[in-house]
This record gives sequence, structure tokens and C-alpha cells, in this order.
Amino acid sequence: MTTANSDRRTSGRPDAGDLMSSRYTGYWAAVAAALFATAWGGNEFTPLLVMYRLTSNMPAVVVDALLFTYVVGIIPTLLIAGPLSDRVGRKKLMLFAPLAAAVGSLILALGAHSAGLLAVGRVFSGIALGLSMAVGGSWIKELSDLDGSSAGAGARRAAMSLTAGFGVGAGLAGVLAQWGPWPTVLPYAVNIGLSLLALVLLVRVPETRRAASGAGRLIDDLRIPSVTNRRFLVVVLLLAPWVFGACAVAYAVIPAVMTPHTSGAPIAFAALCCVVGLTAGFGIQSVGRRIDDPRGIRGVVVALVVLTIGMALAALAAHTLTLWLSVTAATVLGCGYGMAMISGLLEVQRIAGPDDLAGLTAVFYSGTYLGFAAPAIMAWVAQSWSVSYPAMLAFGALAALACLAISLLGHRRYPPAVASEVAGAQ
Repeated sequence: MTTANSDRRTSGRPDAGDLMSSRYTGYWAAVAAALFATAWGGNEFTPLLVMYRLTSNMPAVVVDALLFTYVVGIIPTLLIAGPLSDRVGRKKLMLFAPLAAAVGSLILALGAHSAGLLAVGRVFSGIALGLSMAVGGSWIKELSDLDGSSAGAGARRAAMSLTAGFGVGAGLAGVLAQWGPWPTVLPYAVNIGLSLLALVLLVRVPETRRAASGAGRLIDDLRIPSVTNRRFLVVVLLLAPWVFGACAVAYAVIPAVMTPHTSGAPIAFAALCCVVGLTAGFGIQSVGRRIDDPRGIRGVVVALVVLTIGMALAALAAHTLTLWLSVTAATVLGCGYGMAMISGLLEVQRIAGPDDLAGLTAVFYSGTYLGFAAPAIMAWVAQSWSVSYPAMLAFGALAALACLAISLLGHRRYPPAVASEVAGAQ
């Protein structure tokens, strides 16, 4: 037993480190609840796309575009909220996340037959999720570090909170809309309640980053030198839209095509596709770090190969209109989403400089959310040129192969600059 430990036991008083740990113990859970609620709000709308197609007079293109509108809220928030929270603190900004989620769900509940109201509600949902990803994740990490948790606990807690919110929100919203009362209201009412509860819990959480004094211009903090890195442009940014593009095909396009063939439960089937896709994506991310090779491009290659297979299966499912094949395609696309996400983030960590990791990560996330435009683009092409969904999905498989070829050429021309250092550190 060391002298410090002996003195502490004799006096019965904890040292400064113990006081620090006890002061912050458990508060990360309140922030995690806010992340869960905002992720729920971000994804609850997805399985309900089928409901709006069936119950409203809105064209399919408009309904699918509503899936994309929350990108209008999430991308600017992702790019600005991180640097801004470094200046003013985490808590001041994060308090707005569950509030924005509740407002978004309220507008969505009131706007069942108004594309304009639904679009505004989706933008608020995007702002809430952007705040959670840019600020909430950092706050959980800092709280976890301060309460003495193991290294990496904060990142795991943030990732699990977001993933759980995405999956549970989509699943329960689909079930309530399919079999519950007030299908256009009740799914959102549940999220409003969860968001307000999370807001109450956040009020008591201590700040972990004090407002900066004498800071320069915010515009200077938004500059990201690594964004012009050739490898980032040719390999990582090319991969980014496939992350949520795969999700959009898995739980928006496939359920839309299969609506007449789901035994009278199209909304529940859409929710099932959401859950299996996200579960598969979460599962493969746990082994993705071991698949990735810091000296090569194996992670990106595996992601694009899986995405190619997933798109081919989706094309086959759209042609045969078979339920089990549709669920299989959603599962494989979920694996592609998860592998693309983890391999892209690992590439970002190797490319970014010491002062712009958060900024480059935000740019990568912004690129991933562009993939949600896929359903609207496909609906527009189908309506304007009468191109079938099997043909468009088959083209998507060929596009994934083309991206694979470009990435391999990009890797050959712009190899990882710090591969040896990363390998030595692992």
C-alpha cells in the first residue's frame, strides 16, 4: 500500500482526484439520454414514409425528398456547432438539442398532410441530431474522462446511444403507426415526451469546458486545412455518400417497392428493414477496426465490395418482389453502411492534422448525409423517364464498383502518409 493511499484511508478524506471523479460520476448518462432522444427523432420519420405515400396526396418524389430535408439542418449544425462549443461550452449548446427534437416532432405531428410543415419539422430534427453528434459526443467523452471511466468509454457510450436511438426510434415508430391509434401523431408524441425528459436531466449536468476568453474569430476556427488532402478527396469523400445512401436504399427504397407485397403491414415492414439494417451496421462496426489496415485500403475495399453485393441483391429483390430477399438485401446494405462508416472515420483519423480532426470528421459526416438524397433522386428518375427500380439499383451496384476502382487508383497514387506511425502506435 502506498503512503498516499495510507494517508487517505487514515484521514477518511478523498484526495483531489477522488473529488473530481465523484463530482462527475454518472452524469454522462443524462447526455446519453439526450443523444438517444435526438437520434430517435432523427430516424422515427423513416419507416413512416410508406404511411405518407399511402395516406397523403403528396407525390412519391416529394415524400422521398422529405427524408433528405433534415440534411438542411444537420450539415450546417455539424460544421459550426463543434467549434462554437469549444468557445462557449458544451452545455449551452447541447440544451437546445432535445428542445429542437421536441419542436421537430411536434411540427411533424401537426403536419401530416402538409409537405411544408413536414419539411420544417425534419429540419428541426436535423438541427437536434447535428448538435448531439457535434457537441453531445464531446461532452460524453469529457464527462467519462472526468469520472474515471476507462479509455474509450466516452466514444462507445456516445456511439451506442445514437445507434440505439436510431434503431429503437424507427422500430417503435413503425409499430405504433401500423397498429396503434393516431398513427400520424402517436409516434411523434412519444419522442416529444422523451426529449423533454432528457432536457430536464441535462439541466443538472455540470459543464466540462468553460467559455474561451480572448478567442479569435469563429471563421478562423471553421477552417479545415486537411480538407484539401488528395487522399481525403479521392478515397474518403468518394466513400462518404455510400454510408447513408446504403441506409436510404435499405429502409426507404426497398420498403417502397415492396409496399403491395407486405401482407397488409407495409409500415411495420419498413420498420423491420430499418432495424435489421442498423443492427447489421452496428455489428460490423465492432469488427471493422480489425478489418481495416492502416498501411493499405482494405477497409474501404471491403465496404465497397459489400455495398456492391447489397445493391445487386436490392435490384434482384425489386425484380422478384420477394420478402425474404428484400430483408436479406437490407441486412447486407446495413453491413455496407457500417463498414463504410468505420473505415471512413479511420481514414479521417489518419489524414487529419492535430488541430482539425473534429472539423474533418464533420466534413466526412456531412458527405455521408448526402446519401439520403438517393430515394428522391430515384423516385424522380422513375417518374420522369419511367426507369424501373431494378434497373436503377443495378446501376447503383455498377456505380459502387466504379467507386472501388477509383479508390484503388487513388490509394496507389496517394498512399497513407502516416501509415507507419499509425501501425507502430497500435
